Amino acid sequence: MVTMNSANDALKSLYLGVVAEQLNTSVNPFMTKIEQTTSDVWGKEIRKLAWYGVNGGVGAGSETDNLPIAGGNNYVQFVSTLKNLYGTIEISDKAMRASANSAGAFVNLLNAEMEGLIKASKFNFSRMLYGDGSGVLGKVSFIDEDESSLLTVSLDEIKNFAVGMIVDFRTASGDIIPNAAARRIKQINYSTGMIEIDGGDLPQTVASGCIITVQGSYNNEITGLGAIFGKGSSLYGVVKNYYSWLKPYIVDNVGSIEDVKIQTSIDEIEESTGSDSDIILCSSGVKRAYQKYLESYKRNVDVLNLQGGFKAISYNGIPIVSDRFVKKGTMYILNSNDFKLHQLCDWKWLEGEEGKVLRQISGKAAYTATLVKYADLMCDRPSGQGMLTGITEA
Repeated sequence: MVTMNSANDALKSLYLGVVAEQLNTSVNPFMTKIEQTTSDVWGKEIRKLAWYGVNGGVGAGSETDNLPIAGGNNYVQFVSTLKNLYGTIEISDKAMRASANSAGAFVNLLNAEMEGLIKASKFNFSRMLYGDGSGVLGKVSFIDEDESSLLTVSLDEIKNFAVGMIVDFRTASGDIIPNAAARRIKQINYSTGMIEIDGGDLPQTVASGCIITVQGSYNNEITGLGAIFGKGSSLYGVVKNYYSWLKPYIVDNVGSIEDVKIQTSIDEIEESTGSDSDIILCSSGVKRAYQKYLESYKRNVDVLNLQGGFKAISYNGIPIVSDRFVKKGTMYILNSNDFKLHQLCDWKWLEGEEGKVLRQISGKAAYTATLVKYADLMCDRPSGQGMLTGITEA
């Protein structure tokens, strides 16, 4: 017979390792290549010495000349707060009791919950990778006057939304809007940018220009590519204007995509920073445009098999991977070795009294369990990363 104790044991001993492996290796091809480490974690912060420039103690001279003057490495300290990443499942008491006399039924119940958790986590963590840490999914561009539970966001931003997400509505300055928090997305029309929100009409204060975030996530998400390539004045607590190497390589208004433009970017990044690009990320429209370019020259499209079960097309052996969360007309040229996911520990269950993983939800006939990870993403060499924008899509 299945009991609460056996359910707790199953989550801790059978499911934790599998779920953690899935979330660490199957979220995104780029995340799969990034090293995860507990180094440089101090309390609730990541404090890391980032090296830049070259050692100055090198020179040449005659036998009677003085030896070169010592000039050690140049360092600057990066500081970031560990972000709290959560994944929660909920099982009703009725479902627990209905499967109590059947181990198979209970396993199916847990499997379904775990698969749902993994799917939602993959979606959100992949999205965070391209964000700036603010947690903003998009901006409201239109509210239906007749039925204010219907709203529209731009088509570029609609990719960040999924049916079932629980979101908060905030003013343009980031203040939470009363009676518009923790609202669930009921339906999405990806061709029009239309979203329907569950729970009745939104308050009139939700208007054009308001921002939408994942519940409770405003300014609490990992430091993604949006922060590295964004226009913010600082990165990891360091002012960008003081250090040119904090600014990545960016080319705007690229137009048609072709080999020489990709190679020029790779060459200029390598020559100026010494960084060896090893992965290219782009929107699906950019990938199609590149495939069309190859076809126009009657060239075969080479396919690479990547770790985690992902597939990619190849540019001189460098994988080109399309991702739904890359903005239209955009291509990232990155060196995954420059990135580290600094973490306090790997995925763990939050445990209550006596090490219980499943806990009753106060006031509800249901139980919940929560996975947690405290981590943030850091790039040691932002100038070694490149972005091409304004690419004509196919």
